[in-house]
Amino acid sequence: MNKKMRLLAVPTLALGALALSTAPAMAHGEDSWSSQATLNTMNNSGTSGQAMVEVHGMEAKVTVNVSGAAETFMDGPFPHAQHIHIAAQGVCPGPDADTDGDGVVNTTEGHPFYGHIGNSLTTEGDTSADSALAVERFPGGSAYTYERTFDLTPETAASLKDGSAVVVVHGVDPTLMPAAASEKMSDLDPSLPAAATLPAACGTLAGSQMDAMPEGGADTGVEAAASNGNTAGIAVAGAGVLALGGAAMVLRRRANA
Repeated sequence: MNKKMRLLAVPTLALGALALSTAPAMAHGEDSWSSQATLNTMNNSGTSGQAMVEVHGMEAKVTVNVSGAAETFMDGPFPHAQHIHIAAQGVCPGPDADTDGDGVVNTTEGHPFYGHIGNSLTTEGDTSADSALAVERFPGGSAYTYERTFDLTPETAASLKDGSAVVVVHGVDPTLMPAAASEKMSDLDPSLPAAATLPAACGTLAGSQMDAMPEGGADTGVEAAASNGNTAGIAVAGAGVLALGGAAMVLRRRANA
């Protein structure tokens, strides 16, 4: 092989290495990965937290840490319905989503942004959308840690992969709501007060390299929602830079020789 042919062969090898390096974009392989979210306050609730979803095939271990939530309801712990919402924009709504002008963004006003329910994060039993308002099977009180392993729906798994899955925690202290909203009944169930189902915290689940829930905050919530779908692209671009940089170094060394 002459010198010209040797120089042409190096980029070909580098491109082959690039193709291999960019294969699975997930943190732990095609069928095993993790996503996390920072849960930011909605509707002046004071509620915030962290969520992590560790996926293995169609099974997921979900961990949610919440603080600053509504504490009591009818002399008992305030139940906080929580769900993974899917198949929409994959973002949390801002104040402009309040289309009826009552000063809060209710659940249905948020649907165009975070989507419908993929899985309900219940403490026991069914985890489908059918358990959306199973208030007796959700955690309660002002602070809690939720951890459960269950099977995802195919639609939830798809949204987790493409970055459009969002965790929403519901239930706001009515004293923190505008008077016009606090007097209303729920837009989901007219037998419940609006405070019971009002979104209290929200965060987009983004791809994570971590294997456990972080101690502090993580920049993967509402602020980063617009870039969530680009996580895989960033990983691919980084691998490409490394591979092409290596090819250039080999070429320079051979040319000098």
